[in-house]
Amino acid sequence: MSETPDNSTFRERVLAHPEPAMIWLAGALLLFLPQASAFFETLMLWGDMINPLTTGSLEIMTWYVDTMFGSLGTAGGYIMTGIGGFLLIAVVTVIVKAFFIPFSIVEILGLEDLPVSADLLERTIVGAVVGIVGLVLVFTPAGPAIESLFAMLADFGSFFADRWTLLSRDVIPNAGFQPPDSATGEYPTGPLGPYHGTFLGIEPAIAWGLRVVLVYVYAFAWIAWAWFGYKTFRRHYRYADWTPRDDMIDRFRTHRWGQFGFVVVAMFLIMAIFAYPLGPVTIDENIREPYSFSVNYTENGEVKEVTHGGANRDSISQGNPDRNVGPMTYDDFGRFHPIGTTENGKDLWTFMTMGSRVSLFIGLLAVAGGGFIGAALALVTAYYGGLTDLIVVVTSDGIQSMPSLLLLILLGTVLADHPISNVYNGALILVLIFIFINWTGMWRALRGPALQVSEEEWVDAAKSYGQRPTTTMRKHMAPYILGYLLVYGSLNLGGIIISVAALSFLGLGIEPPVPEWGRMVNSGQPYVASVSWHIATIPGIMVVLVVTGFNAFGDGIRDAIDPQSEGASDEGAAAAGGGG
Repeated sequence: MSETPDNSTFRERVLAHPEPAMIWLAGALLLFLPQASAFFETLMLWGDMINPLTTGSLEIMTWYVDTMFGSLGTAGGYIMTGIGGFLLIAVVTVIVKAFFIPFSIVEILGLEDLPVSADLLERTIVGAVVGIVGLVLVFTPAGPAIESLFAMLADFGSFFADRWTLLSRDVIPNAGFQPPDSATGEYPTGPLGPYHGTFLGIEPAIAWGLRVVLVYVYAFAWIAWAWFGYKTFRRHYRYADWTPRDDMIDRFRTHRWGQFGFVVVAMFLIMAIFAYPLGPVTIDENIREPYSFSVNYTENGEVKEVTHGGANRDSISQGNPDRNVGPMTYDDFGRFHPIGTTENGKDLWTFMTMGSRVSLFIGLLAVAGGGFIGAALALVTAYYGGLTDLIVVVTSDGIQSMPSLLLLILLGTVLADHPISNVYNGALILVLIFIFINWTGMWRALRGPALQVSEEEWVDAAKSYGQRPTTTMRKHMAPYILGYLLVYGSLNLGGIIISVAALSFLGLGIEPPVPEWGRMVNSGQPYVASVSWHIATIPGIMVVLVVTGFNAFGDGIRDAIDPQSEGASDEGAAAAGGGG
């Protein structure tokens, strides 16, 4: 516990006793430096992901305008375009005001005496600024100038992203071959083994395994150091000896089922984050451009060269013992495959590691979107009640009355030709569909806790004081439902992952060549009872394991937050969690 006064800020407590914080920051810096290049590479990756999102948004707006003018004529097109633009600005205004403007614009501008609602006036000002900025970016050279600036920043980041990192395949390569004795002069071997091109000349499988082990050791070292940072804060900088959070953590530390879920979720997240170094080959060599990369191998005492695409053709797994590359084996070209190859000869483990990113991307965005809408509506309906609550109840019942999987298939089929389906090979449209379907469950789960909080004395005091409703909901109600949001968000994330896999299994999910687990289960279904059982079985087991992990993790968090729900059935636990 800190020895500074209780009313001091966190910054003041750190400045008064900086040694523990400096020790933790030094350790974090030591962990960061070996992977600094990978950090910049991740930033570049997120930039590449945002680019098609913005491009897709422009395509959608263009499609909307063209559709309105084409179907309603000139007058109707202008009217509907204006309405659409107004709604878009209104949504952006609400988001900007809620998350990026913590101060009162009306008070700063001295407009308190105007006979207009302060909240309405602030939203009008922010909306006008958003609209002006949008017009400037679209119809002036400012838009291309900003795009050029981002391109320069991308070039700057790529300089650092191209440097080697401790856990990269450049430092610990596993792609190599064993040259014949007559060719060791041209293809020198390593000091610890007879292989050329691998780490210290060791066997490719061992080199790959070493890199995988180091990746997970590094990631869990970060988790352990983060836990040490929390203990440092708790011991030196927290002004209270005890908080309710301590009991939550203590209960979770004894919750074995929740800890199992945490380990599974952590390993899944590590797989998604470190997908590139975890694969024995890169995604470009394996999926995107297999005929643009070559591999050397030894045959009949000679070193030969073949493209990865050509090697894939002779490394297929199609249920025949003569046409199968199973788990933990090498193909005829010396390439190691940890869990075998697919029906078209591609490395299955590389497919799975890259596919984990797709599942995580869709799941996180869908949970974030559905959770935001559900939490916002839970706060609004609990605060206002009456007609507002009735409208949301009826809307939620209407959506939930339809079978979720059938609705997913219906919307996915209807929107298949929409321009939004081209963004991320259909991933973005799945995200929007999941948000549309899942916000109802999130709202019902959060409605009960929000209603309970709305009846507390401090909320009535805030109303009596004249505090704005949005401020009351954000400061005095939202913190008390965030724990439930985390619980139900983790539970929903597992369901979304398995739903994406189910849609891809049916041929309605992510489009090829983007890797996705459910599509691989579908591809390997004909070979389940053959020697190529691994194509469908291993991805299926991983889907089940990841979904079970998220559910177990959610159960652990729920029982840590609400000990009365521990050991209860699913229905009882939902009731204890305040599900409405």
